[in-house]
Amino acid sequence: MLASKTAAMEIKSYQNQAGALLKEYVLADSFIPYASIIGGLVACKMVYDLTQLISAVHFKSFSSLSKVQRNEWNNRSISTFHAIFITVMSLYFVFWSDLYSDELLAGFVTFRSSSLSTFSLGVSVGYFLADLGMICWFYPSLGGMEYVVHHLLSIAAVAYAMLTGEGQLYTYMVLISETTTPGINLRWYLDVAGMKRSGAYVMNGVVIFFAWLVARILLFIYLFYHIYLHYDQVKQMHNIGLFLVVVVPSVLAVMNLMWFAKIIKGLKKTLTKRQ
Repeated sequence: MLASKTAAMEIKSYQNQAGALLKEYVLADSFIPYASIIGGLVACKMVYDLTQLISAVHFKSFSSLSKVQRNEWNNRSISTFHAIFITVMSLYFVFWSDLYSDELLAGFVTFRSSSLSTFSLGVSVGYFLADLGMICWFYPSLGGMEYVVHHLLSIAAVAYAMLTGEGQLYTYMVLISETTTPGINLRWYLDVAGMKRSGAYVMNGVVIFFAWLVARILLFIYLFYHIYLHYDQVKQMHNIGLFLVVVVPSVLAVMNLMWFAKIIKGLKKTLTKRQ
């Protein structure tokens, strides 16, 4: 009885020490960016390996795919995982959290940040680094130069907001656009599974159309309107931050319009075939 009580006390002591170390180093403000980036990279590796393991057992068509297709299959699971995570966090910070609320009298909205907001951005940087590495390694099978440009701009903007705390609100507004990624990935999975003529494929195209319209077109209009209303605060940012807040969303908006045109063309083609 005494031995079990002593063992329990020792375990409790180790737990307290581990918690103290975690709080002092990993969760310390100065370590949050680096810990979160590493966490994002590790999470990507775990999702990649788990997807490969689960798919090989539960999806018969997986073994018949080419090596390039299997790599893309696993890669798309990573982007889906990241999209779900960062969309939830972005929606929370932009629409539900008081951190960036105009009613909160806590300085300029362009300079507000928290440990959680910084950590979430770090995870996103880890993902973009991992995905960019895979795109370059398997180039161009996982995406062309437009994807490389997209990821480089994303890494620059997200990393700057994470490290400086500047413009995090606008970074999260842009990251809400990741909500379209699961639908895009599902479309690829349906295509590979031979379900291109199914009702699910058509419905997926319709969902992508409306999701893209809201998250990558209308939301960007709202972003630019918000920047216009708060430009007296935006112009107080460092020149680099000001450049990233104005130029990066502008470039991404143009790319979104180009991709949206392709989505409309593809949806028309699919609906025509169904008729």
